[in-house]
Amino acid sequence: MMRPTLRFEKSLMREGNGIVLGCDEVGRGALGGPVSVGVVAVDGNVRRVPAGLADSKLLTPARRDRLAPKVRRWALDSAVGHATATEIDAYGIMRALRLAGQRALTQLSIRPDIVILDGNHDWLSVRPEQVDLFAAEPPWPDVVVPPVITRIKGDMTCAAVAGASVLAKTTRDALMVEMAARFPQYAWQENKGYASPEHMSELERSGPCGEHRRSWRLPDASTDESFETEYPTAFADESREEIA
Repeated sequence: MMRPTLRFEKSLMREGNGIVLGCDEVGRGALGGPVSVGVVAVDGNVRRVPAGLADSKLLTPARRDRLAPKVRRWALDSAVGHATATEIDAYGIMRALRLAGQRALTQLSIRPDIVILDGNHDWLSVRPEQVDLFAAEPPWPDVVVPPVITRIKGDMTCAAVAGASVLAKTTRDALMVEMAARFPQYAWQENKGYASPEHMSELERSGPCGEHRRSWRLPDASTDESFETEYPTAFADESREEIA
């Protein structure tokens, strides 16, 4: 298994960025529940990477749960922000990601100099004036987004991003377990809102609840449309993290 290091973060520090922030999201491919964004700040005083740290999708739930408090103690600062299913429906998934990420930034006690964002698309720093002026916009938090560098497989190579991935995943999973107590029929304590066979069967049998993303035209008892035909992206690798 590839182990993340602080090499890339240290290279950014040598360029004059005193505080580097790792950022990653979870829940983008789920059918219900929030999308969550984790952030982990490191500086030149942060040393040894927590033993066993890796991209959250490569870890078992038990290992993630053990790592999460270690990551919080190791990091200079950390936070997790969320955007609800209702906000995803109202604003779209990309604005919801940005909203969750900016909410995470507002929780930090320090101001990062630069952000390493997992992936190849900067969804965090796009400003409202750069999007469709006629589209609905959420109430953006009062926060300055630092410059962003995207990094493919950042959660596998950068310790700060891997830490953010673990915090986002464990925090969102805990929220889904709490929601499962209110909506036990969907087995969210197991599938965390993703398209498991049990989840899909219950949607077809009784329809969605208020924590589902209604704008995704979820299947219910009134339709026999194939979910995989309507939502092929839900079956991509990202959606498999609920079993990791």
